[in-house]
Amino acid sequence: MSFRLYDSALRQIVPFEPMRAGEVSIYCCGATVQSAPHLGHVRKEVNFDVLRRWLEASGYRVTMVTNVTDIDDKILAKSAEAGREWWEHAYLFENAFHRAFRALGVLPPTYEPRATGHVPEMIELIDVLIERGHAYAAEDGSGDIYFDVKSWPDYGWLSGMRVDEMTAAEDADPRGKRDPRDFALWKGSKPTDPASASWNTPWGRGRPGWHLECSAMAGKYLGDAFDIHGGGLDLRFPHHENEIAQSRAAGRPFAKYWMHNAWVTMAGEKMSKSLGNTADVLAAVAAYGGRAVRLYLAGPHYRSAIELSDASLTEAAAQLARIDSFLERAASALAERGTVAEPDDALRDPSTSSGNVTARATVAEPDEALRDPSTGSGSVSGSAGPSTGSGSVSGSAGPSTGSGSVASAIPRAFAAAMDDDLGTPQALAVLFGTVKEGNIALEAGEVEAAGRALAAVRSMLAVLGLDPAAPEWAGSVTSNDLEPVVDGLVAALLEQRGQARARKDWPAADAIRDRLAAIGLKITDTASGPRWSLEN
Repeated sequence: MSFRLYDSALRQIVPFEPMRAGEVSIYCCGATVQSAPHLGHVRKEVNFDVLRRWLEASGYRVTMVTNVTDIDDKILAKSAEAGREWWEHAYLFENAFHRAFRALGVLPPTYEPRATGHVPEMIELIDVLIERGHAYAAEDGSGDIYFDVKSWPDYGWLSGMRVDEMTAAEDADPRGKRDPRDFALWKGSKPTDPASASWNTPWGRGRPGWHLECSAMAGKYLGDAFDIHGGGLDLRFPHHENEIAQSRAAGRPFAKYWMHNAWVTMAGEKMSKSLGNTADVLAAVAAYGGRAVRLYLAGPHYRSAIELSDASLTEAAAQLARIDSFLERAASALAERGTVAEPDDALRDPSTSSGNVTARATVAEPDEALRDPSTGSGSVSGSAGPSTGSGSVSGSAGPSTGSGSVASAIPRAFAAAMDDDLGTPQALAVLFGTVKEGNIALEAGEVEAAGRALAAVRSMLAVLGLDPAAPEWAGSVTSNDLEPVVDGLVAALLEQRGQARARKDWPAADAIRDRLAAIGLKITDTASGPRWSLEN
């Protein structure tokens, strides 16, 4: 099954057909860098990072452009409150957003343009709109330029709203507007504005309106028409509606598909700075680990709202601990056998000597340990590939599995779930099922089967951006940093247990085992000595 997505404009799931074979162009509305990011902001970044990884794993060359809005009313107001220059304030929080993205393993975009660097493109777009009769200069001498909403019959196409049902646009003083619903393309400089927050134009000095920025930047880097436009659900109206109107009124087809992720909520309300119900990203990462926070954001379907709670984040951390326990046990078992985790020879790309899986390849049936836990069928998909590793487009088949020795072996059920509008809940069910089967294989001493399960798990984790060995997690501060300490403490207790067993002091040996079990550790006696793992 080829990739299908929910097109917000058509309000239905449709087959994805890129404008250029083998290539995908994506524009995502990025951060308005007015203050520190919260979890509601970064959900979009995580969701569209998963989209990018899956498209690359499916063999596409992805170009992703994400903008930075570094000039707007809120930035000017908040910088004044903080006693900073507006550009200093914007750069401070742009860096804060970047730290948050890195903490969640989000790959850098192909390019990240700033609004302030694209004023010439915005002026050019305004000129076209005025010439075509879709924009006008305010007659009050303010220097404002407005889009004439009634001049564009399709206004409301994305949101499904009728113009006569819309309230007034609140982005500028309505006194210079022909219609209160007209929105600002350009804002004339005011006496209270910093002198540096304006640019010279044929209509006087001023600065860009928020909606204009994205049309200008998307057009510069992706062309007049591109594949996917993404963003949060709250941007559908008015921001994205205005982007479509001004772009198409200027003769630019703009985005072919529209994707919107749902909100992160607290007590049922959208997380918002204006409501004061926000959760700091880095605080959550410090408490639960970056991968756990990412799993919490990526696990639910991107179009479903997420309710923020400590219980949900704790559950995500526990799920990762079980996955990581299997990764460690399987890797250790393979190391003892002197082998590495690889899929069957039928999974190899015949054109190379590497273990990379050809995109959409037909593959042989795997071992019992890789059966689809939801159907019992034993099949895997070849829709995966090697690392991109950075924000540049590499043209490779997909994201990193975290190790060059681990070949991609994605189960078909996982691929089918991801192809169905990024069905991450179903994809995670396949992942957890494969971990379970891999643990069963380890318990039975079936190391080769466990190795195949390990390869599949690593490939699925790579698509979700959760492989702990991937470059984006290098140096991340998580609970894994405590493993050497825990290993040492547990080893000391196991040594005491071994001494008790050697002198046949069974009550003392059992007491140590029971103490470890009480804190969630399972002890397994093997031929090479006792091993411990987190209890499922």
